[in-house]
Amino acid sequence: MSTLTVGVLQQPIVWMNGEANLEHFAQHIAQSSHYDLLVLPEMFTSGFSMQAATNSLSETRVLSWLQAQARDSNTAICGSAAIQLTDGAVNRFYFVTPQGEYDYYDKRHLFRMANEHHHYKPGASRKIIEYRGWRIFPQICYDLRFPAFSRNSNNDYDLIIYVASWPAARANHWKALLLARAIENQSWVIGCNRVGNDDNGLSYRGDSQIISPEGEIIAIASPGEATVLTATIDRQRVMDYRQAFPAWQDADSFTLTPPVG
Repeated sequence: MSTLTVGVLQQPIVWMNGEANLEHFAQHIAQSSHYDLLVLPEMFTSGFSMQAATNSLSETRVLSWLQAQARDSNTAICGSAAIQLTDGAVNRFYFVTPQGEYDYYDKRHLFRMANEHHHYKPGASRKIIEYRGWRIFPQICYDLRFPAFSRNSNNDYDLIIYVASWPAARANHWKALLLARAIENQSWVIGCNRVGNDDNGLSYRGDSQIISPEGEIIAIASPGEATVLTATIDRQRVMDYRQAFPAWQDADSFTLTPPVG
């Protein structure tokens, strides 16, 4: 499939109340059956909390809910949740198809300014998810600041999805870096950020965006507004632009080392 119709759920999150958040997002998903892909924010079950993994929903509950929602809406759904595993906690991005298949990516770059690296384990590797002919690169919030990790080596993906709890105080960073990642990687970029306030006293304004591989902002959500941002994106546009402007052929190589944590 060359095109995907995408819905980006820029929504508030109830602090540390998993079931309330599942109910809230289920209501929006039920009204969104015409999408091919729905994107939820970072830690959509709890808000960005360092205690979320030990006090929120289990992986079984989160994953079964995502599978049911994807099946009933006939839509792929993705977003991240704080998950407690037997050997530690992770900030895990799930991608679930309508057929119940799923893949995941664990956040590699943990936000040390909130001590996330003391409460969660870092992911060890990149992940490319294939869906309907698209190659999708999942990323979570703070990952956005690290361009070497997201380098589109040998054109190995067509779309980057960033899910985030990015505070309003650094909204200009969010918007600038999303645009940079699209331009430098000649890739579609989707940025899904939450809105509202949390119990840490942080405010979130959203600024969710969908950006083309040429760096054109196709859609942007109104700041502070709870909404579903919509656009149809075309994979062929990536292929055509990379052929017409093959800057990727001159890209530098990087060797990544696993993070310490």
